[in-house]
Amino acid sequence: MGTKPVLVVHGGAWAIPDDFAERSILGVKNAVKSGFALLERGGSSVKAVEIAVKALENDTVFDAGHGAVLNADGYVELDAIIMNGKTLAAGAVSCIRDISNPVTFACSVLEKTPHVMLTGRGANQFAEKLGIPKVPVEDLVTEHAKAEWEQYRKYKQTVKSLFNTELVHDTVGAVAIDCEGNLACATSTGGITNKMVGRVGDTPIIGKTPEEAADSALHYMEKRVHGRGGVIVISKTGEWTARFTTKRMAWAGIKEGILTYGLNPGETIQEILKPLK
Repeated sequence: MGTKPVLVVHGGAWAIPDDFAERSILGVKNAVKSGFALLERGGSSVKAVEIAVKALENDTVFDAGHGAVLNADGYVELDAIIMNGKTLAAGAVSCIRDISNPVTFACSVLEKTPHVMLTGRGANQFAEKLGIPKVPVEDLVTEHAKAEWEQYRKYKQTVKSLFNTELVHDTVGAVAIDCEGNLACATSTGGITNKMVGRVGDTPIIGKTPEEAADSALHYMEKRVHGRGGVIVISKTGEWTARFTTKRMAWAGIKEGILTYGLNPGETIQEILKPLK
């Protein structure tokens, strides 16, 4: 018998304001359902995390794709990565300005090049070669992102002082294990409001059990750089967890027909899903 598939997603660890709360929960639930539907049909974990993160990129409530924050010059710069746990192959893109789904572009880097990361002019040339459609910058910029950028510049606060406030969005991500027991993960981000032009962040963390790995990483982050964040983890046996040290993080996971999700610290809500026909 094969492995029971699992998919977990998160929409960013930060001080999610009340007017974003309901949309954030709905967004992660929709994303995890879209990716898990593929896993139930026997699809790969790599494709499942791509689909899930793509759904988050298309949702303007999240800091990825169509909801990304603005850099110091008032532009969107997007980063994304996807990794195949079976082969340890990865594909990444950084500082992308005019592509709405950088996670799909990162998947192309993984599947169609011998390289790990593309950025700048070379990335744009490769996107054109693949026929990846460009989108106008205004299609990626929301009114909320504009207002947030203006408020940041007005008060001239530092990135560190803003990290756990309602002025900061965070990376979205997904991790999955498929019926073959193969793990995969993907993340996508617009970064931090008013970030320096060309700034690239986020690195993968490999650890112990899901809970130990997540708690250890968050504890180290807080102790070492006085930072807060969130993480989702799936073990090779299908155990999973979602942890965060910020005020809120929208997260959702599906395993064995049970959808589990939450937003606030200590909150866990479950729904029984109808099986696919």
